[in-house]
Amino acid sequence: MPLPYVTDALSVLIAYAAVILSFMGAIHWGVAMSATGKKRSQYLVISVVPALAAWMALIISAIPALAILLLGFIALYLYDRAVAESLGLPAWYVPMRGTLTLIVTLCLAAASFSVI
Repeated sequence: MPLPYVTDALSVLIAYAAVILSFMGAIHWGVAMSATGKKRSQYLVISVVPALAAWMALIISAIPALAILLLGFIALYLYDRAVAESLGLPAWYVPMRGTLTLIVTLCLAAASFSVI
């Protein structure tokens, strides 16, 4: 009989990825809190969307959850790249996000293929 943590590995991966995606969105919450004017609303929306996507991934079946998380990490990385300079993000941030996104997408993709 397999150990519980082995049989629940996919659920644990999805939960961990959801937490990390929420955290990555929270970085933009800080940007939104320091912004003024029209852009503040845009930044607030951008900061909340990853958490909402992550929450959705926790309440649906594994394959769609993995897809949502994969798309969430990739979309947030692309957004980070697009706005890094205008937001004054540190020079190390985008390369670090690229590495994180590569690792997490490989893990989530591998998990997806193991379920199919």
